[in-house]
Amino acid sequence: MLTQLFFFVVLLFLLRKYAWGPLMNVMKEREDHIANEIDIAEKNREQAEKASKEAADELKKTRQEAQHLIDEAKKAGQKQEQDIIAAAREASERIKQAAQEEIQQEKEKAIKALQDQVATLSVQIATKVIEKEINAQDQEKLINEYIKEVGEER
Repeated sequence: MLTQLFFFVVLLFLLRKYAWGPLMNVMKEREDHIANEIDIAEKNREQAEKASKEAADELKKTRQEAQHLIDEAKKAGQKQEQDIIAAAREASERIKQAAQEEIQQEKEKAIKALQDQVATLSVQIATKVIEKEINAQDQEKLINEYIKEVGEER
């Protein structure tokens, strides 16, 4: 029994030295490797969360900038619309004023032409009256003829 105990102790010693030590070293390396992988995974997760948060913040900022640009474009469009309307009103007012001036000029020309015709007719009537002495009936007839002529010339 002592021999068996001796061999058992020797066997334990040999197992510990050649089997248990390397096995424990392999297990320790495996444990360290797994712990290292867990740490790396945790760091990667934290970096991913940080990157996700940064991306969300950047997206929010971009949306705000886009909304700001849209608002500015709307304001610029409204201002341009108002400017175009004001310019159109000014142009229509100028055209209206020019048309009124032209109408007034044409009216004055027509009045002047009518005055000239009346003066010419008056001279012609006076000439005819002087050329021939006529009674009231003939004079009335002569005036009606000249009025008729003036109406036809028009």
